[in-house]
Amino acid sequence: MRLQLGVTLIELMLVVAIIGLLMAIALPSYRVQVAAGYRAEAQSELTRLANLQEQYFMDNHTYVADMTRLGASADPFVTLSGRFSVDAVEASASRFTLQATALGGQAQADSACAELTLSDAGERTPAGCW
Repeated sequence: MRLQLGVTLIELMLVVAIIGLLMAIALPSYRVQVAAGYRAEAQSELTRLANLQEQYFMDNHTYVADMTRLGASADPFVTLSGRFSVDAVEASASRFTLQATALGGQAQADSACAELTLSDAGERTPAGCW
């Protein structure tokens, strides 16, 4: 009787095939979750800046298009991750609309939700991305 001390090539190929199959299933789901995480950051910044718009309106009786006047570091404001740019696309004495636009690879990874908007009336578009 002979004692086997190693792994055969067929066993090794079977393990590699199983790992490849698991990666083919898991990787797309992982990418969707990562894109959703960055989208949540953009939604949070839109909400924060909308609150600052309302505070600015209470003090000055108008909304503002310049993000730096709300306390942001730049206009347009780029999120901490660098994946979204947030700016006012409409600002008047009675209305505002803020828009977060995906930058670089985020626009490709999350193309359906590459532009998120939030208005003074609480309207959020696109609906499936919020």
